Amino acid sequence: MLDELDAPAVRRWSLAAADALAEHQAEIDQLNVFPVPDGDTGTNLALTLRAACDALAADPASTAPAALRTLAKGAVLGARGNSGVIVSQILRGFADAVEGSVCDADGVRAGLQQAADHAYAAVANPLEGTILTVARAAADAGTAEPGTALAAVVKAAVAGAAEALDHTTEQLPALARAGVVDAGGRGLVVLLDALAGVVTGAPAGLAPPRRSARPRSALESAREAGSEQFAYEVQYLLDTDDAAVATLRAELGRMGDSLVVVGTGDGVWNVHVHVNDVGAAVEAGVEAGRPHRITVVRFADTAERAVTARSGVAVVAVAPGEGLTHLFEGEGVHVVPGTSPSTAEVLAAVQNSGAAHVVLLPNASQVSAVVESAADQARDDGIDVSVVPTRSPVQGLAAVAVHDPNRRVGDDVVAMAEAAAATRWAEVTVAQREALTSIGRVRAGDVLGLIDGEVVEVGTSVHDVALATLDRLLGVGGELITILAGRDAEPSLAADLRAHIAEAAPLIEVAVFNGGQPNYPLLLGVE
Repeated sequence: MLDELDAPAVRRWSLAAADALAEHQAEIDQLNVFPVPDGDTGTNLALTLRAACDALAADPASTAPAALRTLAKGAVLGARGNSGVIVSQILRGFADAVEGSVCDADGVRAGLQQAADHAYAAVANPLEGTILTVARAAADAGTAEPGTALAAVVKAAVAGAAEALDHTTEQLPALARAGVVDAGGRGLVVLLDALAGVVTGAPAGLAPPRRSARPRSALESAREAGSEQFAYEVQYLLDTDDAAVATLRAELGRMGDSLVVVGTGDGVWNVHVHVNDVGAAVEAGVEAGRPHRITVVRFADTAERAVTARSGVAVVAVAPGEGLTHLFEGEGVHVVPGTSPSTAEVLAAVQNSGAAHVVLLPNASQVSAVVESAADQARDDGIDVSVVPTRSPVQGLAAVAVHDPNRRVGDDVVAMAEAAAATRWAEVTVAQREALTSIGRVRAGDVLGLIDGEVVEVGTSVHDVALATLDRLLGVGGELITILAGRDAEPSLAADLRAHIAEAAPLIEVAVFNGGQPNYPLLLGVE
């Protein structure tokens, strides 16, 4: 039984946590309401903790605070998926709280509280019923434990986390409909139970959650906070109604400060905000109405960052297929290959670009938090980074098509963000598990057609679902349709779609490429 954590204990915790998450990986992966084969929570958490464990194994840290700091840094750099980013921030908060202090019962109480604070701060729109709720419950339970024994505090935290996990089903509508618990929260319980095993010397006593199934992660990507850190002034006129403005105010308020939205009384609004993520601020305006007369001003930093060794502008994009890699590289883009890159891989691509200004394209919603984390670290290194929130490779290609390195950086980012936001995207995939979607329940093996991330078609044939999904896109009009054939697509699929478009909408231009992406036989984009 330990009275305090020392460096060897932290090392044992890292090993135990990595092993436990690997053991529970498949179970947590199954906790996924949405059936598409995106980066699953269990896999992402296991990879994140393994990276953290490996970082600590290579570091000679001799004190608990030093070991926790290395563990947290390894998790941040190795974070995969939104869940991995959140857990990396939990470890970072824990490390920050015990820096320079004894990691006894009081130190762990402080660590749990700051871990929860960091987790909430990392999410733009915190939702209860997620890993955030579980982290806060663990902290509150540990703080409420009156004893001075480290084991009592840790066991209380695990019990509080496990109880909160069981109640996540009641807190989010998506979980309630499926009768399941949150996957990220389940992973955090595994992580804390590994700590309890190290402290008590007893085998982990982790019981399965009261409900075991598949929650859709509701976490958003992290954003910076603090007015002194906002580097850009974004301003535009917006044509919209009062209801949309209320939503826009809330969204921009989460991105930055100095927010002013004033109306003229005839449906035109003047929007002003200080942010770091120019693309997201403009996209929020696109979602609310029609922005125009957009201006972006970059403030002079109080302490000029060293960029003497860097120059110019570069674009870095995540590309989930060999064909997509060739497409982006052909446009001069630096590519991060794979469907679930780590923060370190994205950061390395930014640093290796040699540019003073870098535009990042995540090209998938499940990659956005990793990309934002890499952007934050690159900014700390003196690189000016903007993230254009592309949710599909077709949006990334649309953004790259309007990229002009000779244009002012802020204006270029605005143009890329507008092009991405104006591109509707669709995908065809095969359900990996049974789940409840917006159009009803689907079973494993069903073919799904999705538009802008929502299931709109279900069938048994990739060909038939692809045509039905395409018809939905054609119904809203457009000038250009991009077709990206996946790694496992039938050779005739793209040709059949092209012929269908020629008959149904002969005036629309069609571009067909072999994307090579796994899991998605077809990606579509309409501009």
